[in-house]
Amino acid sequence: MTEPTQLAELARLVEAAAGRAEVSVVCQVQAAAQTFDVVSIALGNPSPEVPAIGFFGGVHGLERIGADVVLAYLRSVLQRLAWDGLLKLQLERLRMVFMPIVNPGGLWLGTRANPRGVDLMRNAPVDSPHALPTLLGGQRISARLPWYRGEAGAPMERESQALCRVVEQELLSHHFSLSIDCHSGFGQRDRLWFPYAHTALPIAHLAELQAFAQVLDDGHLYHRYLMEPQSHQYLAHGDLWDHLYGQARRQPERVFLPLTLEMGSWLWVRKNPRQFLSRHGLFNPGVPHRHERVLRQHLAGLDFIARAAYSHAAWLPSAASRARHHEQALDRWYRKPRP
Repeated sequence: MTEPTQLAELARLVEAAAGRAEVSVVCQVQAAAQTFDVVSIALGNPSPEVPAIGFFGGVHGLERIGADVVLAYLRSVLQRLAWDGLLKLQLERLRMVFMPIVNPGGLWLGTRANPRGVDLMRNAPVDSPHALPTLLGGQRISARLPWYRGEAGAPMERESQALCRVVEQELLSHHFSLSIDCHSGFGQRDRLWFPYAHTALPIAHLAELQAFAQVLDDGHLYHRYLMEPQSHQYLAHGDLWDHLYGQARRQPERVFLPLTLEMGSWLWVRKNPRQFLSRHGLFNPGVPHRHERVLRQHLAGLDFIARAAYSHAAWLPSAASRARHHEQALDRWYRKPRP
């Protein structure tokens, strides 16, 4: 079996990061007689007093473009360290953490799930109180069916635990943190989802998300992201980011804003219908120039979000304005008809 290019690129970046970043093997997993490291790479100031941002990709092994986006942004950051004085100043007051390939075994096998057949985004101990679609919402029937959650009562999968461990140690330890998890495969729009996935109720930091959305609209001109609660599209059991947001709520004085970038792969398929014939083609841009265009677009987006995290104190709602932002958020996402 040919090694996916993303695994080879990660190995090159781990080598390039030596002496410039903190590289950790969070866990190891097995697939097809191969052993794979689940790696995190951290740069910048570890003090809990400064903001932190995490970039995650490859949670679903089939969605290689998510890993590509995180790997490309990590390469950009590492290469800019040689000359970019502004980036160096930013890292004095910011912690940046990368997990480009959370599910290397699934990437190797070309599957959405990990090598044990578990969908990592249905694997957390979070149950929706609603009646959900039998499969899409997460199922415990069989690992041979999609969206398998794992056995009831079993520990989370090694990859899920690794992601949670990195988030808890590197992000939730800071007074402000933000994460972005890169996926593909939904609709014709690039969407920025935020919790919840298990319920349609608004999260506690709705005002902060509205303030961030306003910064994105005002400062990242002509962006193509539709920001919305994930529950607008579907509800699901076991969402890892719902779980981690719940963990963060144990420290109410801290702010954690988890985002999921869901790249609209249906647009790629519409432009190149032959991709319907390929399992990978349903979730990844198949034409080289389109792949490069996707990377260019989202590299700019990730860099903007990193700068927003660095400058969070300038846009987070104050105590006096928080109620107003909350009402604006309700109007934006919960009271008006959805697009």
